[in-house]
Amino acid sequence: MNIIDLRSDTLTHPTETMRTAMAQADVGDDVFGEDPTVNRLEKLTAERIGKEAAVFVPSGTMGNLISMLSHCARGDEVILGDQSHIFLNEVGGIAALGGIQPHILPNEPDGTLNLKTLENSIRARDLHYPPTRLIALENTHNFCMGSPITPEYMTRVGDLARKHNLKVHVDGARIFNAAVALETDVKDLTEETDSVMFCLSKGLSAPVGSLTCGTEDFIQNARKWRKMVGGGMRQAGHLAAAGIIALNDLVDRLKEDHANARTLAEGLSSLKGMVIDLELIKTNIIFFSLKHPSLSPESFMDGLEAKGIKILMTHPGIFRAVLHREISSSQIEQVLSISDELTR
Repeated sequence: MNIIDLRSDTLTHPTETMRTAMAQADVGDDVFGEDPTVNRLEKLTAERIGKEAAVFVPSGTMGNLISMLSHCARGDEVILGDQSHIFLNEVGGIAALGGIQPHILPNEPDGTLNLKTLENSIRARDLHYPPTRLIALENTHNFCMGSPITPEYMTRVGDLARKHNLKVHVDGARIFNAAVALETDVKDLTEETDSVMFCLSKGLSAPVGSLTCGTEDFIQNARKWRKMVGGGMRQAGHLAAAGIIALNDLVDRLKEDHANARTLAEGLSSLKGMVIDLELIKTNIIFFSLKHPSLSPESFMDGLEAKGIKILMTHPGIFRAVLHREISSSQIEQVLSISDELTR
Protein backbone atom coordinates (compact mmCIF):
# COMPACT_ATOMS: atom_id res chain seq x y z
CA MET A 1 0.00 0.00 0.00
CA ASN A 2 1.25 3.48 -0.87
CA ILE A 3 1.44 5.44 2.40
CA ILE A 4 0.63 9.15 2.42
CA ASP A 5 2.14 10.39 5.66
CA LEU A 6 0.95 13.83 6.77
CA ARG A 7 1.92 13.51 10.42
CA SER A 8 4.97 15.77 10.19
CA ASP A 9 7.58 17.25 7.88
CA THR A 10 10.16 15.43 10.01
CA LEU A 11 9.32 12.39 7.89
CA THR A 12 11.20 13.72 4.88
CA HIS A 13 14.11 11.62 3.63
CA PRO A 14 17.44 13.04 2.49
CA THR A 15 17.76 13.74 -1.22
CA GLU A 16 20.12 11.74 -3.40
CA THR A 17 22.40 14.78 -3.55
CA MET A 18 22.49 14.80 0.25
CA ARG A 19 23.28 11.09 0.41
CA THR A 20 26.20 11.54 -1.97
CA ALA A 21 27.52 14.55 -0.06
CA MET A 22 27.21 12.67 3.24
CA ALA A 23 29.16 9.70 1.91
CA GLN A 24 31.92 11.90 0.54
CA ALA A 25 32.11 14.44 3.40
CA ASP A 26 35.49 15.58 4.66
CA VAL A 27 35.32 14.99 8.42
CA GLY A 28 37.23 15.50 11.66
CA ASP A 29 36.47 15.68 15.37
CA ASP A 30 33.87 18.39 15.93
CA VAL A 31 34.35 18.53 19.71
CA PHE A 32 37.89 19.69 18.94
CA GLY A 33 36.46 22.06 16.32
CA GLU A 34 38.27 20.11 13.62
CA ASP A 35 35.44 18.88 11.40
CA PRO A 36 35.74 21.02 8.25
CA THR A 37 32.24 20.22 7.01
CA VAL A 38 30.61 21.16 10.32
CA ASN A 39 32.67 24.36 10.31
CA ARG A 40 31.44 25.14 6.79
CA LEU A 41 27.83 24.56 7.82
CA GLU A 42 28.14 26.77 10.90
CA LYS A 43 29.78 29.56 8.89
CA LEU A 44 27.13 29.33 6.17
CA THR A 45 24.38 29.34 8.77
CA ALA A 46 25.70 32.41 10.59
CA GLU A 47 25.84 34.28 7.28
CA ARG A 48 22.34 33.22 6.24
CA ILE A 49 20.76 34.00 9.62
CA GLY A 50 22.68 37.24 10.13
CA LYS A 51 24.48 36.34 13.36
CA GLU A 52 28.14 36.21 14.33
CA ALA A 53 28.30 32.47 14.93
CA ALA A 54 26.36 29.20 15.00
CA VAL A 55 26.65 25.77 16.61
CA PHE A 56 25.42 22.47 15.14
CA VAL A 57 23.29 20.38 17.51
CA PRO A 58 21.54 17.01 17.16
CA SER A 59 18.00 18.35 17.65
CA GLY A 60 15.87 21.46 17.87
CA THR A 61 14.97 20.62 21.46
CA MET A 62 18.66 20.68 22.37
CA GLY A 63 19.14 23.91 20.43
CA ASN A 64 16.38 25.59 22.39
CA LEU A 65 17.62 24.13 25.67
CA ILE A 66 21.21 25.32 25.34
CA SER A 67 19.91 28.75 24.33
CA MET A 68 17.80 28.97 27.48
CA LEU A 69 20.72 27.75 29.61
CA SER A 70 23.03 30.32 28.02
CA HIS A 71 20.66 33.23 28.58
CA CYS A 72 19.33 32.37 32.04
CA ALA A 73 20.67 31.40 35.45
CA ARG A 74 18.84 29.10 37.85
CA GLY A 75 15.83 30.91 39.28
CA ASP A 76 15.44 33.24 36.29
CA GLU A 77 12.19 33.48 34.37
CA VAL A 78 11.44 33.21 30.66
CA ILE A 79 8.21 34.51 29.13
CA LEU A 80 6.74 32.24 26.46
CA GLY A 81 3.42 31.25 24.93
CA ASP A 82 1.08 28.61 26.29
CA GLN A 83 1.06 26.88 22.88
CA SER A 84 4.81 27.03 22.37
CA HIS A 85 6.83 23.93 21.59
CA ILE A 86 9.32 24.79 24.35
CA PHE A 87 6.52 24.75 26.93
CA LEU A 88 4.44 21.85 25.63
CA ASN A 89 6.78 19.44 23.90
CA GLU A 90 10.30 19.68 25.28
CA VAL A 91 9.81 17.60 28.44
CA GLY A 92 10.12 20.55 30.82
CA GLY A 93 13.84 20.62 30.14
CA ILE A 94 14.35 24.29 30.94
CA ALA A 95 12.93 23.73 34.43
CA ALA A 96 14.35 20.26 35.07
CA LEU A 97 17.87 20.96 33.82
CA GLY A 98 18.15 24.73 34.06
CA GLY A 99 16.00 25.67 37.03
CA ILE A 100 14.37 28.24 34.74
CA GLN A 101 10.79 29.22 35.50
CA PRO A 102 8.42 29.51 32.52
CA HIS A 103 6.01 32.45 32.70
CA ILE A 104 3.20 31.43 30.38
CA LEU A 105 1.08 33.87 28.37
CA PRO A 106 -1.75 32.96 25.99
CA ASN A 107 -0.78 32.83 22.35
CA GLU A 108 -2.91 34.79 19.92
CA PRO A 109 -4.35 32.74 17.02
CA ASP A 110 -1.46 33.95 14.82
CA GLY A 111 1.16 32.74 17.29
CA THR A 112 2.10 36.14 18.68
CA LEU A 113 1.89 37.33 22.26
CA ASN A 114 -0.18 40.41 23.06
CA LEU A 115 2.44 43.12 23.52
CA LYS A 116 0.63 44.92 26.33
CA THR A 117 0.19 41.64 28.21
CA LEU A 118 3.81 40.81 27.50
CA GLU A 119 5.10 44.07 28.93
CA ASN A 120 2.83 43.81 31.98
CA SER A 121 4.24 40.34 32.64
CA ILE A 122 7.81 41.54 33.06
CA ARG A 123 8.64 41.26 36.74
CA ALA A 124 9.33 44.32 38.83
CA ARG A 125 12.55 44.29 40.82
CA ASP A 126 11.34 42.78 44.07
CA LEU A 127 12.86 40.20 46.39
CA HIS A 128 9.66 38.12 46.08
CA TYR A 129 9.93 37.68 42.31
CA PRO A 130 12.17 35.71 39.98
CA PRO A 131 13.96 38.08 37.58
CA THR A 132 12.62 38.12 34.03
CA ARG A 133 15.56 37.48 31.68
CA LEU A 134 14.19 36.30 28.37
CA ILE A 135 11.31 36.44 25.90
CA ALA A 136 10.95 33.29 23.78
CA LEU A 137 8.89 33.30 20.58
CA GLU A 138 8.20 30.65 17.93
CA ASN A 139 8.33 31.25 14.16
CA THR A 140 6.54 29.67 12.40
CA HIS A 141 4.23 28.77 15.25
CA ASN A 142 3.44 25.08 15.07
CA PHE A 143 0.28 24.89 17.19
CA CYS A 144 -1.04 28.20 15.85
CA MET A 145 -1.60 26.80 12.35
CA GLY A 146 2.02 27.24 11.32
CA SER A 147 1.59 31.01 11.39
CA PRO A 148 4.59 33.11 10.35
CA ILE A 149 5.57 35.96 12.67
CA THR A 150 6.23 39.18 10.76
CA PRO A 151 9.33 41.41 10.87
CA GLU A 152 7.14 44.26 12.08
CA TYR A 153 6.05 42.29 15.14
CA MET A 154 9.63 41.22 15.82
CA THR A 155 10.72 44.87 15.74
CA ARG A 156 8.15 45.75 18.39
CA VAL A 157 9.24 42.85 20.58
CA GLY A 158 12.87 43.87 20.15
CA ASP A 159 12.08 47.45 21.18
CA LEU A 160 10.24 46.18 24.26
CA ALA A 161 13.06 43.82 25.19
CA ARG A 162 15.70 46.56 24.96
CA LYS A 163 13.54 48.88 27.04
CA HIS A 164 13.55 46.31 29.85
CA ASN A 165 17.06 44.92 29.29
CA LEU A 166 15.78 41.49 28.24
CA LYS A 167 17.03 39.01 25.67
CA VAL A 168 14.93 37.54 22.84
CA HIS A 169 15.17 33.92 21.65
CA VAL A 170 13.26 32.51 18.69
CA ASP A 171 12.44 28.85 18.28
CA GLY A 172 12.69 29.05 14.52
CA ALA A 173 12.37 25.35 13.79
CA ARG A 174 10.57 26.35 10.56
CA ILE A 175 11.84 29.93 10.23
CA PHE A 176 12.68 29.43 6.56
CA ASN A 177 9.01 28.55 5.99
CA ALA A 178 8.19 31.89 7.59
CA ALA A 179 10.64 33.78 5.37
CA VAL A 180 9.30 32.10 2.23
CA ALA A 181 5.66 32.71 3.20
CA LEU A 182 6.31 36.37 4.02
CA GLU A 183 8.50 36.82 0.93
CA THR A 184 11.29 38.31 3.01
CA ASP A 185 14.90 37.57 3.83
CA VAL A 186 15.25 35.36 6.89
CA LYS A 187 17.55 38.02 8.37
CA ASP A 188 14.53 40.32 8.61
CA LEU A 189 13.02 37.80 11.04
CA THR A 190 16.16 37.36 13.13
CA GLU A 191 17.51 40.91 13.29
CA GLU A 192 15.79 41.65 16.62
CA THR A 193 16.78 38.36 18.24
CA ASP A 194 19.69 37.55 20.51
CA SER A 195 19.51 33.89 19.59
CA VAL A 196 17.64 31.72 17.13
CA MET A 197 17.39 27.99 16.56
CA PHE A 198 16.24 26.34 13.34
CA CYS A 199 15.88 22.74 12.16
CA LEU A 200 17.41 21.15 9.10
CA SER A 201 15.40 17.94 9.42
CA LYS A 202 11.87 19.20 8.74
CA GLY A 203 10.92 20.73 5.41
CA LEU A 204 14.58 21.17 4.52
CA SER A 205 14.83 17.36 4.41
CA ALA A 206 18.19 16.74 6.07
CA PRO A 207 18.24 13.55 8.16
CA VAL A 208 19.49 15.04 11.43
CA GLY A 209 20.36 18.33 13.02
CA SER A 210 19.56 21.89 14.01
CA LEU A 211 21.59 25.04 14.52
CA THR A 212 21.62 27.65 17.24
CA CYS A 213 22.85 31.11 16.28
CA GLY A 214 23.95 34.21 18.18
CA THR A 215 27.00 36.27 19.08
CA GLU A 216 30.47 34.72 19.29
CA ASP A 217 30.37 34.87 23.10
CA PHE A 218 26.87 33.40 23.25
CA ILE A 219 27.79 30.50 20.98
CA GLN A 220 30.98 29.80 22.93
CA ASN A 221 28.83 29.45 26.04
CA ALA A 222 26.24 27.39 24.16
CA ARG A 223 28.96 24.95 23.06
CA LYS A 224 29.79 24.31 26.70
CA TRP A 225 26.13 23.61 27.47
CA ARG A 226 25.89 21.39 24.38
CA LYS A 227 28.75 19.29 25.72
CA MET A 228 27.18 19.12 29.18
CA VAL A 229 23.85 17.80 27.90
CA GLY A 230 25.50 15.22 25.66
CA GLY A 231 25.39 16.95 22.30
CA GLY A 232 29.07 16.96 21.45
CA MET A 233 29.55 14.92 18.28
CA ARG A 234 32.71 13.62 16.63
CA GLN A 235 32.75 13.05 12.84
CA ALA A 236 29.51 14.99 12.47
CA GLY A 237 30.46 16.26 9.04
CA HIS A 238 28.57 13.35 7.51
CA LEU A 239 25.42 14.96 8.93
CA ALA A 240 26.49 18.55 8.33
CA ALA A 241 27.02 17.81 4.64
CA ALA A 242 23.29 17.23 4.24
CA GLY A 243 22.61 20.47 6.09
CA ILE A 244 24.69 22.44 3.61
CA ILE A 245 22.67 20.97 0.74
CA ALA A 246 19.46 21.77 2.61
CA LEU A 247 20.34 25.45 3.01
CA ASN A 248 21.66 25.86 -0.51
CA ASP A 249 19.07 23.87 -2.47
CA LEU A 250 15.83 23.29 -0.57
CA VAL A 251 14.69 26.61 0.93
CA ASP A 252 13.00 28.06 -2.14
CA ARG A 253 10.95 24.91 -2.80
CA LEU A 254 9.16 25.31 0.56
CA LYS A 255 6.64 27.46 -1.30
CA GLU A 256 5.44 24.26 -3.00
CA ASP A 257 4.55 22.81 0.41
CA HIS A 258 2.68 26.00 1.27
CA ALA A 259 0.69 25.85 -1.96
CA ASN A 260 -0.14 22.20 -1.33
CA ALA A 261 -1.28 23.03 2.19
CA ARG A 262 -3.62 25.67 0.80
CA THR A 263 -5.04 23.20 -1.73
CA LEU A 264 -5.61 20.58 0.96
CA ALA A 265 -7.15 23.07 3.39
CA GLU A 266 -9.54 24.49 0.81
CA GLY A 267 -10.59 21.02 -0.23
CA LEU A 268 -11.19 19.87 3.33
CA SER A 269 -13.19 23.02 4.13
CA SER A 270 -15.80 22.03 1.54
CA LEU A 271 -16.47 18.64 3.13
CA LYS A 272 -19.34 17.88 5.47
CA GLY A 273 -18.50 18.49 9.12
CA MET A 274 -15.02 19.91 8.54
CA VAL A 275 -14.08 23.02 10.51
CA ILE A 276 -10.97 24.89 9.38
CA ASP A 277 -9.92 28.56 9.46
CA LEU A 278 -8.57 29.23 5.99
CA GLU A 279 -7.39 32.70 6.97
CA LEU A 280 -4.67 31.18 9.12
CA ILE A 281 -3.25 28.85 6.46
CA LYS A 282 -0.01 30.60 5.53
CA THR A 283 2.65 27.87 5.49
CA ASN A 284 2.72 24.06 5.45
CA ILE A 285 0.72 23.22 8.59
CA ILE A 286 -3.04 22.67 8.77
CA PHE A 287 -5.18 22.15 11.85
CA PHE A 288 -8.82 21.17 11.44
CA SER A 289 -11.61 19.55 13.41
CA LEU A 290 -14.52 17.32 12.52
CA LYS A 291 -18.04 18.00 13.79
CA HIS A 292 -20.01 15.40 11.88
CA PRO A 293 -23.49 14.08 12.77
CA SER A 294 -22.60 10.43 12.16
CA LEU A 295 -18.80 10.16 11.94
CA SER A 296 -16.60 10.45 15.00
CA PRO A 297 -13.09 11.94 14.74
CA GLU A 298 -11.66 8.57 15.72
CA SER A 299 -13.60 6.77 12.99
CA PHE A 300 -12.50 9.35 10.45
CA MET A 301 -8.86 8.86 11.42
CA ASP A 302 -9.23 5.07 11.30
CA GLY A 303 -10.85 5.32 7.89
CA LEU A 304 -7.95 7.35 6.55
CA GLU A 305 -5.39 4.97 7.98
CA ALA A 306 -7.15 1.99 6.42
CA LYS A 307 -6.52 3.67 3.07
CA GLY A 308 -2.86 4.39 3.85
CA ILE A 309 -3.23 8.01 4.98
CA LYS A 310 -1.66 9.07 8.26
CA ILE A 311 -2.46 12.27 10.16
CA LEU A 312 -2.11 13.30 13.80
CA MET A 313 -4.86 13.93 16.32
CA THR A 314 -3.14 16.50 18.52
CA HIS A 315 -6.11 17.04 20.84
CA PRO A 316 -9.46 15.24 21.08
CA GLY A 317 -11.19 15.89 17.78
CA ILE A 318 -8.44 18.15 16.40
CA PHE A 319 -6.22 16.99 13.56
CA ARG A 320 -2.91 18.21 12.18
CA ALA A 321 -1.63 17.67 8.65
CA VAL A 322 1.83 18.84 7.60
CA LEU A 323 2.84 19.14 3.96
CA HIS A 324 6.38 18.38 2.86
CA ARG A 325 8.58 17.47 -0.10
CA GLU A 326 7.33 13.88 -0.28
CA ILE A 327 3.65 14.78 -0.64
CA SER A 328 2.61 15.39 -4.25
CA SER A 329 -0.40 17.23 -5.64
CA SER A 330 -1.86 13.93 -6.85
CA GLN A 331 -1.60 12.52 -3.32
CA ILE A 332 -3.46 15.56 -2.01
CA GLU A 333 -6.27 14.82 -4.45
CA GLN A 334 -6.29 11.25 -3.16
CA VAL A 335 -6.56 12.46 0.45
CA LEU A 336 -9.44 14.74 -0.47
CA SER A 337 -11.25 12.01 -2.40
CA ILE A 338 -11.03 9.53 0.48
CA SER A 339 -12.01 12.20 3.02
CA ASP A 340 -15.04 13.01 0.90
CA GLU A 341 -16.07 9.34 0.84
CA LEU A 342 -15.74 9.10 4.63
CA THR A 343 -17.69 12.28 5.44
CA ARG A 344 -20.37 12.10 2.75
